[in-house]
Amino acid sequence: MMASLRGKVVIVTRPREEGGDLARLLEQRGATVLLAPAIELAPAPEEELDRAAHDLAAGAYAWVVFTSQAGVEAVMPRLSPGMGEGRVPARVAAVGGATAGALRRFGVEPDLIPKTFTTAALGRAFPRGTGQVLLARADIAPDGLEATVAAKGWTPVRVDAYRTRLVPSLPAEASHALRAGEVDVVSFTSVSTVEGFVQAARSVLAEAPRSPVSVCIGPVTAEAARAAGLMVAGVAQPHTIEGLVKVLGRVLEPRPRRLKKES
Repeated sequence: MMASLRGKVVIVTRPREEGGDLARLLEQRGATVLLAPAIELAPAPEEELDRAAHDLAAGAYAWVVFTSQAGVEAVMPRLSPGMGEGRVPARVAAVGGATAGALRRFGVEPDLIPKTFTTAALGRAFPRGTGQVLLARADIAPDGLEATVAAKGWTPVRVDAYRTRLVPSLPAEASHALRAGEVDVVSFTSVSTVEGFVQAARSVLAEAPRSPVSVCIGPVTAEAARAAGLMVAGVAQPHTIEGLVKVLGRVLEPRPRRLKKES
């Protein structure tokens, strides 16, 4: 049985559209969850997305690669309704379980999911070959995956599936809890959530009597948190929301007191 998180306060920094699932899992274990989205997702220019979806439907790509649920949700509805559910005229790669789940909701079973849910692992697992590969990504995502795909013989074509914006400030409830030292853990699910939180909470954390520890969904996010001066207490394994909840439980679980030996 999983340990209770009753009495623990956790900040969830995921975008508002995606934070609900993590919040529910934590609340089911008794935690007090403060939703404090550190980033906002905004639509990308429609013309470029429509053109990419049209070319994908026309068979111009050998592969289409999705690195987030938001990318799936931006591209899939744009495919021609006449294609029928579950039909994509290309092989499909997903960075991890959540992205694969988003594809399955559109009736698409991914051809490739790396064993480790990171873009670096996806690049390593991607096969060699030739032809065009469509990569639907956030506007701020680094270019490492494209470079790896190109090194394996493919021609990567990147499209901004959505745009990411850092928030100017945290919600009042989260700011108050941080300033009062009431927050036990801040959870991060991407490098951009780390960047957004650090920017929005800098002055608040400076006034706090103690800094909360953080837990991260994967090693790249954890590296960004450490570089920002945050103390990382745990990294999810596997790199999923469920894995994040488990490691958060381990971090917050009360440790048994050791009895002193009598002299």
